[in-house]
Amino acid sequence: MDSVTIVETIAVVLALMFAIIGHEIMHGYVAYLYGDNTAKYAGRLSINPLVHVDMVGTIIVPAVLFFSGAPFMFGWAKPVPIFIPTVLRNGGNKAAIAVSLAGIAYNFALATLCAFLLGFFQDLHEVDTLAQYFIVYFLIQSLIYNVVLGIFNLYPIPPLDGSHALTYLADSLGWYKVVTFYNSMERYGMVILILLIATPASKYFFAPIRYVIGLLY
Repeated sequence: MDSVTIVETIAVVLALMFAIIGHEIMHGYVAYLYGDNTAKYAGRLSINPLVHVDMVGTIIVPAVLFFSGAPFMFGWAKPVPIFIPTVLRNGGNKAAIAVSLAGIAYNFALATLCAFLLGFFQDLHEVDTLAQYFIVYFLIQSLIYNVVLGIFNLYPIPPLDGSHALTYLADSLGWYKVVTFYNSMERYGMVILILLIATPASKYFFAPIRYVIGLLY
């Protein structure tokens, strides 16, 4: 394994860790702002990556995708514990929506920051040193992973964050049939996601992701 490959591997791992762990921490932090101490008492507001690692989502899935040469990377961290009744009691449905969208907002903010910082560097193939190559490669990968996670989680499909936000919004508007529908869909959510990703429908499913990446980069 040459030095460039090592640098790229480290950059990929760090970029993915920042994206998925930061996403989960933000859910817990916003819940904490609304009086829910569950994540704090569980030690899950820490930036220590070890407390957030999910063996499957943080290690196995990304490793399989990386070493198999997959065209994209994906993963997840261990979900932070949140006691929604406390959030609802202190801030209502608006607070629950904020908690649901906190991780997505973090991903979009980080992707935008990476796009801004990339403007200060040369093209990836024109950098002069290995250190510069690492920085640029890390920023590019961070931009991509954060856009992927942000948009992917925004889809209103259980158990993704977008479905939770939509459920609380529907509840606040009195659309109780929508709430009932989403509650009944929880058991089928993963099947729907697999079908969308593993069938020709993936072309349309990932189209917004490709568009936003192209817009920022």
